[in-house]
Amino acid sequence: MRSETIDAAAASLAGWSAKLARDGYCIIPDALPETQVRQLDAALRPSFAATPFCEGGFYGARTQRFGRLLARTPLAEAFVRHPLILGIAEAMLQPWCDRIQLNLTQAIAIHPGALPQLPHRDQDMWCGAVGETEYLVNVMWPFTDYRADNGATLIWPNSHGQAAVAAHREDEPVIAEMAPGSALLFLGSALHGAGGNTSREIRRGMVVSYCLGWLKPYENQWLAYPPEIARHFDPELAALVGYRQHRPNLGNFEGQCPSILLGDHIPACIGATDALRPDQQALVDAFVAEQRSER
Repeated sequence: MRSETIDAAAASLAGWSAKLARDGYCIIPDALPETQVRQLDAALRPSFAATPFCEGGFYGARTQRFGRLLARTPLAEAFVRHPLILGIAEAMLQPWCDRIQLNLTQAIAIHPGALPQLPHRDQDMWCGAVGETEYLVNVMWPFTDYRADNGATLIWPNSHGQAAVAAHREDEPVIAEMAPGSALLFLGSALHGAGGNTSREIRRGMVVSYCLGWLKPYENQWLAYPPEIARHFDPELAALVGYRQHRPNLGNFEGQCPSILLGDHIPACIGATDALRPDQQALVDAFVAEQRSER
């Protein structure tokens, strides 16, 4: 890659990350070609057709939702591993983790007559400290035009971070109108919700989200993508869905990185191996060296 291209990519990453950190959301136009979005939408049409409506006031009685998109079509990978968006997610989250992980992939269809969704913050699923940590980054990919009348996502600007301590917002939200190919990013601490659909059209799209690598993700990735599926993934994608330890030693299998399950041969007995952060490794090395010197 030429140096000016690298510089431009770095500037783009820094610019969008700064906007997301400042406002709690941003919309990246033309993040992927519209034709690529149409292809993914078409590949998921059988799943949309077969999926029943949700139950419950939060998910929405006129809404369809289904996950495991990486197992349904290989076309989803380009969205999940979008280089700019992955870079932004890492920039937002890595102050609080060793590495990030996929939190969910979910296709959503909001049908005519759907009510507005309860405004909420996705970080509340973990009941962690509010205003101190960012837990996840959401990415909404529209398959159809998102408009005010068909349920476009509503975002409350500057409702993230420390502002999330406040329970209610009296100001009006931004209506995230956008076309297929654009991507809406918003922090897990940002107040948001789907709008109501008063049109005669179905609003379809997909949400992909990334969270801190030490959290339990919304979608159980090891059930969504068991080894017999994940072994066919690119190694980086397999790592993103959970076949990678989060140092120190978190998410291991028999004391090893769970990627061992993706190989052709799994030993019957496996020896555990440290997986530590550099600072922890240095501390352990110094302690071991001191113990040996005293013998």
